[in-house]
Amino acid sequence: MKIRGSAPRTLLGATLGFFVGFAAVSLFGPTARLLKESMGLGPAEVGLLVAVPSATGSLLRIPFGAWVETTGGRVPFLVLLGLSAAGMGGILTLLALNPQGLHREHYLLLLFLGMLAGCGIATFSVGIGQVSYWYPHDRQGAALAIYAGLGNVAPGLFALLLPLVIGTLGITRAYGLWLLLLLAGIGAYASLALPAPFFQLWCRGRGEPRDRALAQARTAGQELFPGGGVREGLRITARLPQTWILVGLYFASFGGFLALTAWLPTYWGERFGLALSAAGALTMAYSVLTSVIRVPGGFLADRLGGERTAVLSFAFMGLGALIVTLAMSVAMAIAGVLLMAAGMGVANAAVFKMVPSYLSLGGGAAGAGWVGGLGAFGGFVLPPVMGALVGYFDGDAGYAWGFAIFLLLALASIGLTRMLALRWGAIARAPVQLVVVSCPVHGERTEVWAQALSGETAAVRLLRCSLLPGEIGELSCTRSCLDQVLNQIKVPASSTSRSLQQGLRQS
Repeated sequence: MKIRGSAPRTLLGATLGFFVGFAAVSLFGPTARLLKESMGLGPAEVGLLVAVPSATGSLLRIPFGAWVETTGGRVPFLVLLGLSAAGMGGILTLLALNPQGLHREHYLLLLFLGMLAGCGIATFSVGIGQVSYWYPHDRQGAALAIYAGLGNVAPGLFALLLPLVIGTLGITRAYGLWLLLLLAGIGAYASLALPAPFFQLWCRGRGEPRDRALAQARTAGQELFPGGGVREGLRITARLPQTWILVGLYFASFGGFLALTAWLPTYWGERFGLALSAAGALTMAYSVLTSVIRVPGGFLADRLGGERTAVLSFAFMGLGALIVTLAMSVAMAIAGVLLMAAGMGVANAAVFKMVPSYLSLGGGAAGAGWVGGLGAFGGFVLPPVMGALVGYFDGDAGYAWGFAIFLLLALASIGLTRMLALRWGAIARAPVQLVVVSCPVHGERTEVWAQALSGETAAVRLLRCSLLPGEIGELSCTRSCLDQVLNQIKVPASSTSRSLQQGLRQS
């Protein structure tokens, strides 16, 4: 079977699809002040409205990210974009039926349609998995940074353009143009992005046998392979403490990015009295800087390592948050927000540089689903909290103290990153390798996940066998296939001998 597509082509298609889907982060942020006036909403209700697309956009990343493990990504990506288009169509219909403006009784319906449109945000983890399977380990950081960095530009760009289009054409036609762009992006993704070689060859059991598909895909250059079914991948990664540390880091960096992209138009307008267009421009500056700097952040993470890059970037994020908390002028607030943007953007790249290394045992897409899904949930949690602070402190003090949350998140993230590096760093730097052996005990071919750890002596670390649920088997069983593993696994050249470490899992 001929393998179709290529890594650059899939990267382009996935980036375009993610761009139009991820724009829903700014679905209501730029128009929040207009909706607040026409619908009579309070600060907490506005915070919930601007955050609601991130609710489905974050939680759906988990099951849809794991779905990549069996499909390669194309099907779940298109399903999410289709749901997003349905939500956008519903918003357009609601606005068209109420040309004089929406009223308070429309609030719950608008929340529901916002959740539906937010499904496009969940394409992030699907695209992460799809792109990861196309690229080798040493190019993961750069490829994923390009995908995420360029795709993340969308909310800032839409935050700038939406108020301008509303001023010219009105709010209904503005959302109509948004729907057309979304449909065009769906078409671009469908024509460009394809599953990685293994998924094309295997075809969910309808094509080549799994072991033959693995061998042919490895010959074609694929290095990362699914670690099992959807449930198995989620189960394995959910049991790893590293997963939850990375979730916490991404909650601070990417969840914080989503929260500020949705909240900043309200902050600039209510805190400093800026016009809708000016607030949109400043929000775009923050969002675009956070997104674009993620690309060089990925290269930096490839060079320095994800852990060091994360510590430095979270330090910048914390410093920026402190400046905004104390800001008494627009200029000071802008400086602090831009410093936060730089730190958060690089931190986003650093975290996903670490995901394939620390969570490769359960499959890259499952790990990306947990981290991307629960981490991005910060985009839903934080804006209502910031809105509640505005109501509690009653005024400018509430808008200022809302940024103290990000200072606390940055400090906690630095500590978590250090813990991750000290406890699991050495193991994470040895990529998990998948080999197919003939099991002399069970009399059938099986897949074994193993690591070759470098040092004065090399240690082949057997992690999992497809014939054995959970832990690796007894030493007598694992030794019987050790020679087959050693003949296939890539052992570091600097090592002088080979030994077996049995029964060790990433725990």
